[in-house]
Amino acid sequence: MYLSFYGLKEKPFEITVDPRFLYLSETHKEALAHLVYAVQERKGFAVITGEVGTGKTTLIQTLLSRLDPKTRTAFLFNPKVENSAEFLYSICEDLEVKVERGSKVDYLTRLNEFLMDCFARRENVVVIIDEAHTLNPELLEEIRLLTNLETPSSKLLQVILLGQPELDSLLGQPRFLPLKQRINVRYRLKPLTREEMEEYIIRRLRVAGARSTYLFESGAMRKIYQYTRGIPRLINIVCDNAFI
Repeated sequence: MYLSFYGLKEKPFEITVDPRFLYLSETHKEALAHLVYAVQERKGFAVITGEVGTGKTTLIQTLLSRLDPKTRTAFLFNPKVENSAEFLYSICEDLEVKVERGSKVDYLTRLNEFLMDCFARRENVVVIIDEAHTLNPELLEEIRLLTNLETPSSKLLQVILLGQPELDSLLGQPRFLPLKQRINVRYRLKPLTREEMEEYIIRRLRVAGARSTYLFESGAMRKIYQYTRGIPRLINIVCDNAFI
């Protein structure tokens, strides 16, 4: 609708994750370094939290693109399942572990066999759970039990939880203390600073083919930051509407 008017080759502020538009702020670089460390060093359990739209999904997509071929991953983007058996079945299915519909014990047995085979081949296995703040107590306990799968020297399964700040509050409850004590890597994503927001906007304009990356005056930049508080998803929405 506005591409020719602004001399753009494509829309610069789509809210879908596109690695070509990747901009890593200092907090995103730090969070990514934490995740890479957790996976490579087999730390077992990592938690990343952040407000809606701060870039958790972008962060994970970046992590997945940087993992070596010997890392097997399962990505559960909707953890709202009926019970722990369904939860384990979803993990097995995403890891391409051949299981028939059965009991929780069946799934755990096959998963453990799969993990031992991967360990023998020096392969790493990572389960990533998005929207983890929506997990019910039964599933959080199941996750704790999964981190028990280990050899005398190494964890067989790495678990990464992604969620909104409510996840921190949830894990802070006394009943989840045994789970909280197993978290080896923990980081909270922060919104972009004013300077980072401007760099973010300019980068997206440049990737989209803009002849000039100074399409927003300083007053407009100030207003965008006041409204979005540096949250990337909101920045995209505001800038797209401003162009319209």
